[in-house]
Amino acid sequence: MTESPNPTPEPSPESTPTPSASGADKKIIAGICGIVVGYFGVHKFVLGYNKEGGIMLGVSLAGILLSCFVLPGLATLAMGVIGLIEGIMYLTKSDEEFVATYITGSKPWF
Repeated sequence: MTESPNPTPEPSPESTPTPSASGADKKIIAGICGIVVGYFGVHKFVLGYNKEGGIMLGVSLAGILLSCFVLPGLATLAMGVIGLIEGIMYLTKSDEEFVATYITGSKPWF
């Protein structure tokens, strides 16, 4: 007598990745960091975008160090506005959209 092969078991809920396990847990912290200290690019570092975070940090620090001139001060302001907009965008997306866009899709800017 031959045994029939066992059907493939259904994945249990514990083994199915949840949004928090796949990157959605970074959404809140990245959004708040973007709004509060976005001009330093902290939200980019939280998401793993080190190059883009370094760019924002460098532009902001240069603007602060050279703040006696108008143009660098505007650069720091621009980095703050970018951080604010991105922080709001992160927080208004659903967990699935956030993961698909910024974790899986690796979209570093806006």
